[in-house]
Amino acid sequence: MPLATYHLSRLENGLRVATAEMPAMESVSVGIWAGAGGRHESDRTNGAAHFLEHLLFKGTRRRSASAIAREVEGLGGDLNAFTSEDHTCYFAKAEARHLPRVADVLLDMYQHSALPLHEVERERGVIREEILMGRDQPAQVAEELLTATFWPRHPVGRPLTGTVESVAALRRADLTGFWRAGYSSGNTVLTVAGPVVHGEVLTGLSASLARTRPGQRARFRRVRAAGASRDVVVRVERQEVEQVQLTIGFPGPGRHDPRRFAVRVLSAILGENMSSRLFQRLREERGLCYSVHTHLETLHETGMFSVTVGLEADRLAETLELIRREIARIASKRVASGELQRSIDYLVGQHRLSLESTTNQMSWLGETLLAYDRIVDPDTARAQIAAVTAADVQAVARDCFLGAGRVAVAAVGPVTLSDDQIGRAFRPA
Repeated sequence: MPLATYHLSRLENGLRVATAEMPAMESVSVGIWAGAGGRHESDRTNGAAHFLEHLLFKGTRRRSASAIAREVEGLGGDLNAFTSEDHTCYFAKAEARHLPRVADVLLDMYQHSALPLHEVERERGVIREEILMGRDQPAQVAEELLTATFWPRHPVGRPLTGTVESVAALRRADLTGFWRAGYSSGNTVLTVAGPVVHGEVLTGLSASLARTRPGQRARFRRVRAAGASRDVVVRVERQEVEQVQLTIGFPGPGRHDPRRFAVRVLSAILGENMSSRLFQRLREERGLCYSVHTHLETLHETGMFSVTVGLEADRLAETLELIRREIARIASKRVASGELQRSIDYLVGQHRLSLESTTNQMSWLGETLLAYDRIVDPDTARAQIAAVTAADVQAVARDCFLGAGRVAVAAVGPVTLSDDQIGRAFRPA
């Protein structure tokens, strides 16, 4: 029996409404998604998407900031939001009987926020503190340094929070302009998961959704395709802290690339759990680090496969060499059938478990609709993972680790190696 039954409707104004009917659940999760994020900003307005996310909690024509929080939390629910490169989502979770109230709060924020000037100035200070807090976290600094190095001079390479300077320069008119352009009916998705009936959701919310500002989907500047050569770029920020935070980014497939399923399996084999190769080699066998993992950043037309590790500076050279060996090994020799199947089973099992949650079902609907303009059947997605072969994994490993394109290496901490010594591990022989 499926965990949920999916339905999708498109209103006359272009707004899409999707539901995951989960009759056995007691909670309902609601999300309203704008297809507007960091990559839709200009150079001058870096940080506007994240700034606006903060401001929508600061009051509407009908509700104060405190009233917004009280109305949801007073029902025993949760209210939150997040900004990504592609989109911004405002979401809430509560008992299913509170769906009308929770949805009304979210839609009021989305459509009718006041964005008062005094709140803009107050929140500017809050975001400045958020940025400064991140600067005190070497792992976050390394991550931002990596994306800036991997996608230089492009919106997806800039920090989502903006910088202290860009946030200081943002005007209220910049924020309202971003809101009006990105939070329009053709660029909006509403998703609901829980013990709901799709027709009843439409009946209850259509009048409110029809008031969403009309408009089309937001456009963005694409990342240029990789050239024919391999380019290794190293950036180091030396700090007097206890550890080096090292992160390495390799070219990866985008959301519409058929290799995206194989690269998911590749990531699981190399670094997504305790049985992965890098965890076993670096931590269990050598004791070089506490934390090592792989991560996939998958955008519309591009992607990045990254390896991240935190360790003492005198272990950096050995760690770079071990990572080099592991990526070379998986690119040159096919994965054994048992290891391949364990990694596939891990991904399929984790995906199944995650969708037992109404929040994750709500997110699945929103993310797949914005990415593919349709609801992706989870069974189909899992079947595509299960169909990945050892040859597929080896081929995508060769593309990522040995093929053309930029390899970025970022390190933050008491680094003693030169940039050339760090980059040498990933340059063609």
